[in-house]
Amino acid sequence: MAHFAKLGANSKVIQVLTLNNSDMLNADGVEDETVGQIYLETHNNWPAQMWIQTSYNTSGGQHNDGGTPFRGNYAGIGYTWDEDNQIFWPKKPHASWVKNNSEARWQSPIGDAPALTAEQEAQNTPTKDAEGNVTAEPTHSWSYVWNEANTTWDLTDSKA
Repeated sequence: MAHFAKLGANSKVIQVLTLNNSDMLNADGVEDETVGQIYLETHNNWPAQMWIQTSYNTSGGQHNDGGTPFRGNYAGIGYTWDEDNQIFWPKKPHASWVKNNSEARWQSPIGDAPALTAEQEAQNTPTKDAEGNVTAEPTHSWSYVWNEANTTWDLTDSKA
């Protein structure tokens, strides 16, 4: 199956459709995005250049099954097509965040959240017996949350 994003104003994704691979075959019997675009234009009355192929198995610049990543992220409704970088971008999560093109994801201006300490991870983990049954619930739920006002990662405990 092949997936195509329908672009609207400002390169926003307004629909994602699935095509049979046979609907994309060129005269040589090879899958061709242009053939798929023409098929979609013919059957959906939307200009061919406004249909961009996307990969269901690509997220954050990685292919989920170990294959070749394609266009950064699987397009979703509301995503934006970045023609220059050939990436589908989700909505920007915070005003200060910047594009990390090599990983096809938004990133805070100071980088990723710090890792939890071993003690914090242990406090987040339930205690289990030898059979894997939970004998005690986690005492904490530590995580880092982005603080846009201070542009910092703040450690929080949602169980506190």
